[in-house]
Amino acid sequence: MAAMAVQAPRSSKTESYVDNKRKDDIRMANIKSARSVADAVRTSLGPKGMDKMISTASGEVIITNDGATILNKMEVLQPAAKMLVELSKSQDVVAGDGTTTVVVIAGALLKQCQTLLHSGIHPTVISDSLHKASMKAVDVLTAMAVPVELSDRESLVKSASTSLNSKVVSQYSSLLAPLAVDSVLSVVDPAKPDLVDLRDVKIVKKLGGTVDDTELVKGLVFDKKVSHSAGGPSRVENAKIAVIQFQISPPKTDIEQSIVVSDYTQMDRILKEERNYILSMIKKIKAAGCNVLLIQKSILRDAVTDLSLHYLAKAKILVIKDVERDDIEFITKTLNCLPIANIEHFRAEKLGYADMVEEASLGDGKIVKITGIKDMGRTTTVLVRGSNQLVLDEAERSLHDALCVVRCLVNKKFLIAGGGAPEIELSRQLGAWSKVLQGMESYCVRSFAEALEVVPYTLAENAGLNPITIVTELRNRHAQGEINAGINVRKGQITNILEENVVQPLLVSTSAITLATECVRMILKIDDIVTVR
Repeated sequence: MAAMAVQAPRSSKTESYVDNKRKDDIRMANIKSARSVADAVRTSLGPKGMDKMISTASGEVIITNDGATILNKMEVLQPAAKMLVELSKSQDVVAGDGTTTVVVIAGALLKQCQTLLHSGIHPTVISDSLHKASMKAVDVLTAMAVPVELSDRESLVKSASTSLNSKVVSQYSSLLAPLAVDSVLSVVDPAKPDLVDLRDVKIVKKLGGTVDDTELVKGLVFDKKVSHSAGGPSRVENAKIAVIQFQISPPKTDIEQSIVVSDYTQMDRILKEERNYILSMIKKIKAAGCNVLLIQKSILRDAVTDLSLHYLAKAKILVIKDVERDDIEFITKTLNCLPIANIEHFRAEKLGYADMVEEASLGDGKIVKITGIKDMGRTTTVLVRGSNQLVLDEAERSLHDALCVVRCLVNKKFLIAGGGAPEIELSRQLGAWSKVLQGMESYCVRSFAEALEVVPYTLAENAGLNPITIVTELRNRHAQGEINAGINVRKGQITNILEENVVQPLLVSTSAITLATECVRMILKIDDIVTVR
């Protein structure tokens, strides 16, 4: 009894005592690992940013400047750091550009949160203030933005070339930017003007030549050669094109079965039947007036055999085989035809019409071009060339970013200055706003404002300028009311960045700030990591 009486107060004591040390440690560990991820990509921000060389386990090498690609390939194990990788992915989905910026901003916000936490401010208070500040930031950015019309091609090209300037292929921005603008504008549907599906722009990569040889093709390009092992045509004018999803080869049994043939007459009969089967198919195809066949890749049996190729060549039908299944939708949309799943359904109204189908030599291989398509769907093809595989891949990624930028402008028709100008202006206006607020909120908003200065600071640092001088000078200019003053990296000084044609879509900046804030708030609220085996 006495023993129980002694124990009673001890249990109440342990209930009232809460160990906060562990929670702080975990929060700090999360912030630290997330910041180290942000620091890894920080050097690749801006036009003078460095490129990263990524070597994968399979020995593949990737050279890139694109934040989303770098983080995607990095093997991040810490759960909080993984959130930053997801963050750049979501920025890639929403805006397509600004994937490095969003991670750098998140890193800077985490650094400020660390200081605030050390000062003893509760994470929930910080989190709520950050949310308020980000809402205010979006309003400030929207007020700064300049409206743009889709007919104003020059502005669109400017923003696309700004996106390309920070890439490896920046010296080709004068060629790739108009190309990106034209390809997006050609797939915009007048019925639904603010929806752009980038799957309608197909990028075909072909080794050889330089990036200068990249071109926009009004029509279709296949990175394949025509199957003319049997001497079929390699060029057809006034083409009637069929996209077929069945095989022109003798039928097989569904399951692995062997047929034992005991005498020659039966063997001949089988061969004869096969021949007649193929011939009857090709006669039906010819009867519909088709002279170009696109044959989908087949898994179960050969899509075409030597025999069927021989008969197709005799019928003067051009054959392109092994068309990927994923491409069928794009091809049928472009050619304005229907895919044919069975020979019985082969009719003239399902065909597509084009002026010219021809095989052309390009680099070390051959491609097939289909041009002059009648009633062509709203799609377009970009043929990208490059001297080696690394340049090709990077050109494709850069072009994708430029396409996304133009898509952003189609969705939300506003432009904003680049070069660190919006961030400094935000920092200034939020700093002024924080003086109006009371209590802890005021501190947190001021920290948010300071964190945004990381973008111009990093831009200056990567360009080899003195970041402190530049950022101070920028603040000074903005305080005097020059809203569009930004860092001109080429001249190494501060100029009006709108006149220098450094512009970006409003959506890139607003989504970067909202996504970064959301991610930071989430990391802040985590106070324990539970591993489940």
